This record gives sequence, C-alpha cells and structure tokens, in this order.
Amino acid sequence: MSAVAAPAAVMVPAPRSSVDGVAAAVLPVLFVPEASQWLSTSSGRIAGEGYSWMQAVHWVAGSGLYQPRRHRSHGPRSFGPTTVRVAQELAALFPCRPGIEYLVRRTGLSERSVEYHLGMLRETGLLAYIVRGTRVRGESAQASEFARMIPVEFDRALGIRTVQRDEDAPAYTRAVSGIAEAGRELMATLAKKAARKVRKPRSKTSSKAPARGAHKGAEQGAVTAVSGEARCTPMQVGTSAVSSAGTTSLPPESKLASGEAKSPTLKKSSGKAGGRRKLNVVGRRFQLARELTREVDWLRGCSVPRIAWVARGVADAGWTVTDVKGWLHLRGEAARVRRGSGLLAVLLAGAETILDTPEKRADAVEQWRGAQEAARRHRIQQVRARTERHEGDWDMPTSRAVRREVEAAFAQVREAANGGRQGQDDDVEDQAAGLEPSEEELNGLRARAAGELMRGETTLITSLDPETALHFFGERLVRRARQLESGFRSSLMTYGHR
Repeated sequence: MSAVAAPAAVMVPAPRSSVDGVAAAVLPVLFVPEASQWLSTSSGRIAGEGYSWMQAVHWVAGSGLYQPRRHRSHGPRSFGPTTVRVAQELAALFPCRPGIEYLVRRTGLSERSVEYHLGMLRETGLLAYIVRGTRVRGESAQASEFARMIPVEFDRALGIRTVQRDEDAPAYTRAVSGIAEAGRELMATLAKKAARKVRKPRSKTSSKAPARGAHKGAEQGAVTAVSGEARCTPMQVGTSAVSSAGTTSLPPESKLASGEAKSPTLKKSSGKAGGRRKLNVVGRRFQLARELTREVDWLRGCSVPRIAWVARGVADAGWTVTDVKGWLHLRGEAARVRRGSGLLAVLLAGAETILDTPEKRADAVEQWRGAQEAARRHRIQQVRARTERHEGDWDMPTSRAVRREVEAAFAQVREAANGGRQGQDDDVEDQAAGLEPSEEELNGLRARAAGELMRGETTLITSLDPETALHFFGERLVRRARQLESGFRSSLMTYGHR
C-alpha cells in the first residue's frame, strides 16, 4: 500500500458526537459531473493557499470515495501518488495556469497521462475551470486556468464550519470559521502529509545490483518497508521486509569502552554547499557558457556546449561573465558577427594569461562599466537634442542649395517689408513669381529629396512649410518624410549610413 493511500481507513471518520456539536458523517461516492467543473457552478470553496489545498488532495487520495473506473473504462485505476505529484506542481503555481507541456516536463509523465490526472482532479472537485484552454489549428495552444477548490465533502467529513462574510460575494468565497473536535486529529495528519513531497518512484534495480552490494547489505542490514508516516530511510541495500534490528551487527564492547565506535547516523555529503551540489570543472564551463549566451547579444542562439568548449580556459581560471565582458570591451567589439563562437575563440585567445590576477580583471570590468555609462549618457543627450530640435525653434537646413534658396526668400521678404527697391507689393509678387522653379528644377529637387529619404534624411522637405513642400515635392515624398520624422522620436529605430 502506498504512502498516500495508507490511512484510507481513517480518512472518513465515523459519525460521533463532538465537543463543538458537529458530527462528521460517512460520505457517499465522490464525483463531480462535467457541467459542475466550472468555478461558477462548483459547490466547493476556493482554497486559501496551496498548503490547505494539498490537505484536501491527500484526504481524497486516502478516503477511497473516488474510483475513476466507475466512470470510464480506461485511464488510471485509482487516485494515487501520481495524481498527488501532479497536484503538487499545481499547488506551486499562481495563478494556476499550467500548460500540458509544462506538466509533462515537471512530472515525466506522458501528455495523455497528464490529461487523465487533471480530469481526475476536476471530477473530485479539487479543480474548477476559470478559463478553458483552446487548441486552434495553425495557432499556439492556450493553457487552461484553474481555481484550486476544496470539495464540500471534505468540510463535511472533518466537521469544518464555513461562513460567508460578504453576502454579495459568490458562495465559493466562503471562509473557514472552525472545525469539529472529531476532525482535529485527522487534520493534523493531513497537515503532515501536505508538508511532505511525494516523489517519483525509483525504477527497479537491475539483477546485478544485489551482487555488487551484497557485502554492504550484510553489514548494514535490510531496508524495512516504508510506512505511511515515514518518507526517508537510511541508504541501505537489501530487499527483505524483516526489521533490520535483528540483523544489525553491533561493535565489540572494547570499542564501545574506548569510544572508538562511530555513530551510525548518516554523514552529510561534503559535495554540497548551501543545499546545492558543488559544480565541477565541466559544470563551471557550461554555467559560464549559458550566462554568455544570455547576456552577450552576438552569442544568442549559439550552441551552449560549443561556447563551453571555447571558453574553457577562462572558465577554468575562475572568470565570471562580467570578467569576460570586461575583456571583450578591451579587445573591441565587431559591428557584424557571422559566427559568434568563432569570434569568441579569437577574442578569448590568451585572455587568462594577460588578465591573470583578480585585480587586473577588476580593472578591466571598471573600464567596461565606465564605457557603458558613457554610452548611456551619450544616448540620453542624443534623445534630448533630437527632442529639442523637433519641439524647439526652426533650424537652418544643412543642404547648401536649399540654404541659398531659403536665404534668398528671406531677403525678398525683408526687402518687401522695408519698402524694397521699388516699395510696391506688385513688384514683390513679380519677384516671387520669378523665383518659381522650372519643371526641370523641380524634378531635380524631387530626385535629390528621394535620395536623401533613402538615407534617412528629411531636411530638404521639412525645411519648407507644409504647403510649399507639398507643392514642390508631392504628397508621396512629404508623407514619407513625416513617417521618418515620427520614427526619429522612437528609441527602437535607427537611421544612418552603413
């Protein structure tokens, strides 16, 4: 019998009187039809957090009230440890929106098995749909979002009292206000089970395993059967279900008297630091390679094993990803990269011999950070100058030909305002008419404007007022210039020569 289903006989307490006056009755078969598997139609209540929800999961697993084969002829035969493992993954999610591929990765089950166990959790009232996922051909699949529910049968079995604090809120938002005395002991047992992790069962050992470990098993004894309350046992070899107390060899009294006998307690592994296994040489290489492919732009998408091999020298020397960035700044960065691993091999050649001390690497990192800060300030100044140029007063165009035409136009306007050589408005109009460019000049201006637009320059068009620009260059070129001008204000677009 598994550790989950062991206390099945005590999961449903017999009806008896309690101090609180609430009796827990024997429950019927547990099953929720498909129409009631939604949050709006569920009779249960939302679990406050994953810990209390796992108590209800363990209660369903050990109660025996739910039998999947009563409702279908295929799939799992019982609500067992595998379903509890799937529930453990769901209890850690917030919001509870697991994808099938995510659960397959985490549990090692097949896609069909994950779907079976999710259906069992819904049929027992432990899960309720909030949004049901969709699968449309040609589009990415959308994961379902669930609400972790506590069935009303669980509250009745343990004598849990609930209260609706907000009368306008739905019924599934009711909160716990107390528990019957008869259900307290069972609740404590479920709390211990919810605090443990149900792990994937180990595969059966091969026929050669007992032969290799026979000597060790003779010294340490056999492994006893794991009860429903114990999860960890000493790492011993053997298959006998007899208690090891009768087969353990005790040390002689002489060693006990001298204090030479060692304690049989397990030693802590020296290969772990802070609960994690210490990385070896290969592990440090792959760790540095993963960080480089994430943080260096031109290394994204490169093969991690290849980068680990290329950076093996600096990784063995104890370099971090920040140290590598500082060295790459000293070597100089390329504008175009065709093969990231090859360029990295060239740039890292001899790096561990040049920056052979932590002080030298720290100095390189400081120079790289200073360059990063200077580049950031330069970008801020560029954006600020661009904003001031577009929001401030009008600037003189950079093109010499356009500048001469603008200066001539301003000179004519000033002469007309001051009386001019003749002081008559009709003379100003005649002079302005004489400045009207010919068709050949207009074609030349339009060709020049089109060429500047191809290079991302809009000065020739934007230097004139909208009506004149529309008259000279046409609607298409003016619209394109305005699009480029709007793109200049965005930090996501860059224009210039290559």
